[in-house]
Amino acid sequence: MSTPQPPMPQAPAAAPEWRAPGGSYAGYTSPIPVVRTHLGHALASEWTKIRSVRSTMWTLGVFVLLVVGIGLAAGALVSANSSSADMDGENPLTLGFFGLLLGSICIITLGVLTTASEYGTGMIRTTMTACPSRARVLAAKSIVFFTVAFVFTLVASAFVAMVQVSMLEGAGARTPSGSEWFKATVGISLYIALLGLLSLLIGSVIRHSAGAITIMIGVVLAPLVIAMFMVAQSMEKLRDWLFEYSIPNQLSVFYANSLTESGPSGWDPLWIMLGLTAAVYAGTYALLRSRDV
Repeated sequence: MSTPQPPMPQAPAAAPEWRAPGGSYAGYTSPIPVVRTHLGHALASEWTKIRSVRSTMWTLGVFVLLVVGIGLAAGALVSANSSSADMDGENPLTLGFFGLLLGSICIITLGVLTTASEYGTGMIRTTMTACPSRARVLAAKSIVFFTVAFVFTLVASAFVAMVQVSMLEGAGARTPSGSEWFKATVGISLYIALLGLLSLLIGSVIRHSAGAITIMIGVVLAPLVIAMFMVAQSMEKLRDWLFEYSIPNQLSVFYANSLTESGPSGWDPLWIMLGLTAAVYAGTYALLRSRDV
């Protein structure tokens, strides 16, 4: 009787060949294309954000309601209560000022929320992870928001202007010139879009929605309100300066209906706002690079 022999030890299996992650394997090609990201990707991302959040729908909806509603109400009220002598030589486009002044608060609010809300929810960390280039993120947010604000303001202001002219021409108002039409539609839309862009930058600096909105409303209204209470003779120069360069007065310049006889005229308000926004943009970018998210 033979003694059972123990099984012969088998040679250890060869360890699988190590490959670097993402390396190529024979017969396999990844279906996911590897592309170099650029500004277009950031623009697509920001466009998706701004059109998918409810705050955009509400703020722009209220903006259109204020501009169109107040503009048409003002035109109907003046048309019903003014004679041909009262409106003789008057520019009917000036009545669009009131709706745009109140509507600008909505554009300011949306501009602040475009950046500050991401800091409040922590979404900014995801944004910066997906796109580490902070200059690209800020540029994409600015381009998308400016375009949206400009288009909505242009459509609303042009619609109100056309209806007001048709209402008041029969009441004796004159027909606006081409340059007046251009300033009351394109010019005012550029100015309000820049004002909203300034709000976006302030929201990125403050990183708090309520605080940034409060600051911007103060920038819009405070100089005019403060000037109204400066009755002392020694404050006359400061009072006039606040009146001249207050944002409500600069808006009225686009309708050739300035609150003062001096100060900005023509296209001056647009260049002032453009210079101010450019300076704040440079400061915001510097802070964005030096601060953590």
